[in-house]
Amino acid sequence: MAIEATMRAGHRLEVQVMSKRAIVPAEFRVVADELKMSPGILSGGHVFLTGVTGGDLHGYMPDDPGVQMRNAFRKVGSVLREAGLTYRSVVEMTTYHVGLRSHFDQFDSIRLEYLEEPYPAWTAVEVAGLRREGAIVEIRVIAAADPDD
Repeated sequence: MAIEATMRAGHRLEVQVMSKRAIVPAEFRVVADELKMSPGILSGGHVFLTGVTGGDLHGYMPDDPGVQMRNAFRKVGSVLREAGLTYRSVVEMTTYHVGLRSHFDQFDSIRLEYLEEPYPAWTAVEVAGLRREGAIVEIRVIAAADPDD
């Protein structure tokens, strides 16, 4: 559990205990157990997703950039669904790209197949490499547990 302390008007200290819960879709169970990680964590009204690359659920990393990008977005969707959320719940997205300029337009087009207004805040970062061999993109998001907030 995390503890959040905030000062309110009149200098009253308010302390709130924040719990956290792992979000693990069935298709992620084996990998999550092997890597000792959670695909998502619900805490403080938000779901924080672990970054995902475009490999399929059998570990195969496609050569086609578009297939990788769609696989990554589908994995994000799987974790969101397990948390009872949708892509509309996403409030912030960070994407990591190997060769950003060579595939940015394609990524941007595919991104819009999954996300809609109001679009989440987004930061795209070019990196030298990712953990998975052959991966060109990794997507990490934060979603509001109550999408109307």
